[in-house]
Amino acid sequence: MVYRRYGGPEVLEPAELPEPKTHFDSVLVRVRAAALNPADLALQAGARDGSVDTYFPVVPGWDIAGVVERSGPAAPEFAPGDEVIGYVRGDVQRAHGGLAELVSADVRTLVRKPRALGFAEAAGLPMAGLTAYQAVVHVLDVQPGEILLVRGAAGGVGSLAVQIARSRGARVIGAASARDHGYLHTLGAEPVTYGKGAADRVRELAPDGADVVLDTVGGVLVATASAVRPGARVASIVEVGTPGVTSVFCRMSHTDLTALTELVETGKLTVRVGATYPLERAADAQRALAAGGTPGKVVVEIT
Repeated sequence: MVYRRYGGPEVLEPAELPEPKTHFDSVLVRVRAAALNPADLALQAGARDGSVDTYFPVVPGWDIAGVVERSGPAAPEFAPGDEVIGYVRGDVQRAHGGLAELVSADVRTLVRKPRALGFAEAAGLPMAGLTAYQAVVHVLDVQPGEILLVRGAAGGVGSLAVQIARSRGARVIGAASARDHGYLHTLGAEPVTYGKGAADRVRELAPDGADVVLDTVGGVLVATASAVRPGARVASIVEVGTPGVTSVFCRMSHTDLTALTELVETGKLTVRVGATYPLERAADAQRALAAGGTPGKVVVEIT
């Protein structure tokens, strides 16, 4: 699927493109599943036209899971038949994304697919997982025994952050809609409901307040001002430039993505998929993501 101009789901269209070339340190992957992210929609709409070079047609999609077709001569890490996942974000927007049958990916953007996950679940791990891992481990440095408040705890990033923090021995309070409280319980979080009085509900669970806050929805300082300890560490994947809030940006790290797969293999991390669509319905998948309300990742399956 490609888009030849900026716009919403309506600009996506099927296209026949030449098979991607495999460079010296690249791997040709037959894509089995590609997860969608809000960043995909933003770039497709032209939100970063002033800072990201775009060469139409563009194949969107950064998160992939698939099977290696062939490796370049400087990419001995993988062989044909290996199952892999990857965060294949490039420096420019062009015909190289995951909503395709084949993608050529730099070997540094790939790791082996966790055996414990199917292709759809595995495709949902890279971007959301890297964002959550880097927030919890590198930015906030959540420690055993600390209380982490996650706003948007049932979402793609939030649910993974809950599990990563729990694996580090932290206590997690998750703010989410009431319908997701049962799910948060299964992850080991203590749920509270969004909205008026949410800070009071946090204080009921943690009278001294949270030590650390990870925000995935915005408005973090207003929402949590009375729910945290003095000097609490606060980070957000949404807010940029807000005093007192550290911004979190996803960056490809082979080490971090490997750490995520190890958490999966040891049973400490799962990926929630809310809806799957065939490639020919990729535009519908984008509409579902834009509408919100899907309880988990939106994934396009490619056969």
